[in-house]
Amino acid sequence: FQFFWLSLNVWLFGKTFLLYNQGLQYYYLHQMLGLGLCVSRASASVLNFNCCLVLLPMCRVLLAFLRGSQKVASKKTRRLIDKSKTFHVTCGVTICIFSVLHVAAHLVNALNFSENYSEEFLALNAANCRGEVSQLYLISLLVPGLTGVIMVLVLFLMCTASTYAIRVSNYDIFWYTHNLFFVFYMLLMLHVSGGVLKYQTNLEEHPPGCFNPNKTLQQNLTVPKAIEELFPDYTTEPFPEDLPVPEPFVQNSFMRICSEEPKFQSHFPETWFWISGPLCLYCVERLYRYIRSNKPVTITSVISHPSNVLEVRMIKDDFEARPGQYVILHCPRVSALESHPFTLTMCPTDTKATFGVHLKVVGDWTERFRDLLLLHSNQDTEILPIFQQRRYPKLYVDGPFGSPFEESLNYEVSLCVAGGIGVTPFASVLNTLLDGWKCYKLRRLYFIWVCRDIESFRWFADLLCMLHNKLWQENRPDYINIQLYLSQTDGIQKIIGEKYQALNSRLLIGRPRWKLLFDDIAKCNRRKTIGVFCCGPNKISKILHKLSNSSNSYGTRFEYNKESFS
Repeated sequence: FQFFWLSLNVWLFGKTFLLYNQGLQYYYLHQMLGLGLCVSRASASVLNFNCCLVLLPMCRVLLAFLRGSQKVASKKTRRLIDKSKTFHVTCGVTICIFSVLHVAAHLVNALNFSENYSEEFLALNAANCRGEVSQLYLISLLVPGLTGVIMVLVLFLMCTASTYAIRVSNYDIFWYTHNLFFVFYMLLMLHVSGGVLKYQTNLEEHPPGCFNPNKTLQQNLTVPKAIEELFPDYTTEPFPEDLPVPEPFVQNSFMRICSEEPKFQSHFPETWFWISGPLCLYCVERLYRYIRSNKPVTITSVISHPSNVLEVRMIKDDFEARPGQYVILHCPRVSALESHPFTLTMCPTDTKATFGVHLKVVGDWTERFRDLLLLHSNQDTEILPIFQQRRYPKLYVDGPFGSPFEESLNYEVSLCVAGGIGVTPFASVLNTLLDGWKCYKLRRLYFIWVCRDIESFRWFADLLCMLHNKLWQENRPDYINIQLYLSQTDGIQKIIGEKYQALNSRLLIGRPRWKLLFDDIAKCNRRKTIGVFCCGPNKISKILHKLSNSSNSYGTRFEYNKESFS
């Protein structure tokens, strides 16, 4: 996908470059600025294109609608929608790269405006006189220069704060700097209103490179066939020897004569056409999301699990969600502006309105949120979950929004792989199957959960045991294949053996042997399409992605889906 997108942008860059390099209306401007004109305009077209599309993957309501509509989006289309984050990042990187190119080209243009000051065509000049330090002139006096400098600073902050290291170490910096996009777009619309670069409007009355009609013409020269075809009504006459003839417009023995001086006009800002639609769509969606989430939810219970994991159960009027979807939580007492996405681990059904999330306490926001919810900060060290009731802070829920894991119930066979807290998307799927599995297409589920320590399994051990017992009672023990892997072995028999007998035979030491696992699944499900779903570390994700794309001798096809922590 990244290669395709790069090729598309390079093609757009090349087309615009040739337009400004060969276009007759830019002849005089090109004579003054050279390749700097072509590169600046070509990079600007790529920036307009990407600034238009970078907002669309952030329209979560629209994507959730498309994903949930079977009539609008096929399975292939929904798989493309799953790449929305990758598309957003790709557009952002493209904007950064071509912004550097755009700035460099305009620095060259500023120098050329100074060095190639035109005494004949004053309307084309941006500098006041020849030799003026036009870089400082443009930056200090003209709107494009001022807005351009500020946009570069904003883009630099957004770019650096979007790196993986900063997002992991201090998510607040990423959150606040990324919201500067609104400032960036406002400056972008002002940036194009300066009208520094101008094109010729009277090509018929004044073909580029022609000579004034009051001159005595003696030499036999003509213009190229392109201009001959473009202006068939012009007469041709010889022109004087002492006048230089522009080489691109000299071919045989005649040259056209102009009837008036060239007229120049600034471009109408095209950026408005590119970004106004997506920007309005995004603003309307944000307004809709604000109205939809302005009523706080009712927190029914808070449970502290081992390994710094907190479970929050809530109720909200008219709230509907599908397994695998996520919501965005906003607690004003924690942060007035900051909010975070969390996958639903329990979805509301026809019989119960409760929905819930599990969140791992790993940053400032989650720590402050936990302290507001729990009476004592040391309760996460208790062995068994603790049920607490108190006066909870106001909590607002925005969503639900779609994710790749909604498709896990739409395959006949699914392989779900979780790493640590990455089990949360599959918890809602397991809860849904516990309520009833016969109404879904899914007929076999392989569930692989990899954790570092035994206590992490206690987050959903009760759920796994209940689902296992339910399927055994319904004579479908083969419906779900559970495999639990951990790297630490201290106290396994003591903790597991006491309460979770059903998980004993499914608890394995070490890491999964992924190649053998895929071969075994392919052998048991010949000539079938299996959905592979992964939520966990990138290392596991890359291995599963590679194995899903590899062929096998059983005719089994694996379709890979992933959600990343970052």
